[in-house]
Amino acid sequence: MAEISSLRIDPRSGFCSSNSTFYSKRVPFPLPSNHALDITTFISSYPHHGKTAFIDAATGRHLSFSQLWQSVDSVSTCLSELGIRKGNVVIIIAPNSIFLPIACLSVMSLGAIITTSNPLNTSREFAVQMADSKPVLVFTTTQVVPKLAGSPLPIVLLDEQVATEKTGQVKIVTTISEMLKKETKDKIRVKDRVYQDDAATLLYSSGTTGASKGVISSHRNLMALTQSFSHLSNPEKGEQTHICAVPMFHIYGFGAFAIGKLTQGSKVVILSKFDMKEMLSAVEKYHVTCLPLVPPILLVMVKEADEIRKKYDLSSLQSIVCGGAPLSKDLINRFREKFPSIDIRQGYAMTESTGFGASMETPEECLKYGSVGLVSPNLEAKIVDPTT
Repeated sequence: MAEISSLRIDPRSGFCSSNSTFYSKRVPFPLPSNHALDITTFISSYPHHGKTAFIDAATGRHLSFSQLWQSVDSVSTCLSELGIRKGNVVIIIAPNSIFLPIACLSVMSLGAIITTSNPLNTSREFAVQMADSKPVLVFTTTQVVPKLAGSPLPIVLLDEQVATEKTGQVKIVTTISEMLKKETKDKIRVKDRVYQDDAATLLYSSGTTGASKGVISSHRNLMALTQSFSHLSNPEKGEQTHICAVPMFHIYGFGAFAIGKLTQGSKVVILSKFDMKEMLSAVEKYHVTCLPLVPPILLVMVKEADEIRKKYDLSSLQSIVCGGAPLSKDLINRFREKFPSIDIRQGYAMTESTGFGASMETPEECLKYGSVGLVSPNLEAKIVDPTT
């Protein structure tokens, strides 16, 4: 911070002309001083008053914070017994579910590394990613199992049903349901010391600039991300309930909803996949306050606004967070005309920046057209010509 304070930074833009760098105008926050700390331990020790962590939109199953950490303890113990150690890569190939955050937190607590893949990918696409990331174990669902035929890797099923067909060519070792039954009292678990700078995730970029690339994020990177959610939360809004309709195999869904909102004590309602009717029904049923969207879905809401308001009670909804592409001024104005009580907050981030980037937080920021908000706390940005 001493180095930054000595720079001549424009207070209006955050730009420093001496090094061509934009510095965040948001209040910075300190990161943990304990070097030997993993992201799971960090999140589990975060103080908040939340009660329910996750809700399965389809089944209504609730997972409290205490149940979440008991589940993580059980699953991590089972993983340890399966030989998962620090530095091992574990791949998760599954749609959104209430079990996915449990698997992620359990793997990272051991110092092992999470990589994820779209369950709609082909067998060849899985093979390419596995050859690159070299996982030692797979979390997946019965629907995906046939695509893994011939793989020598041990498989843990994330759905509660047991696969009965086309499983002879794969090695299913257990299910998440069986893992959750594990008693951890007096169990001796092998766990290596995990440091903040150790790798925690190996998530793959969207491939908009070419072939999809694996991006390594450290435990410290994830701590900064998760702490930013708590740092930017507004207690005056009361308890927040979010819907996760974006895929958790992507940095947005993983960073924001599988782990990020846990530091706020917020509820996260999980949809296995995006469906407009299911999403709006869940907003009404669970009194959702914040909804993440992309511009095409926002456009549909505007076009079908009258019908939507007749069918669904969206009175609990306070804000919509939109990313993936910029919103036009016309679309923003049309949305505000149809839904005047709902703020639109835009943001920008990348897999390469661990889901950090820029965001809108205050009502004043939300009114700025053509903007994605301010640079996130503790972050620096620079525009560079790759040629010069």
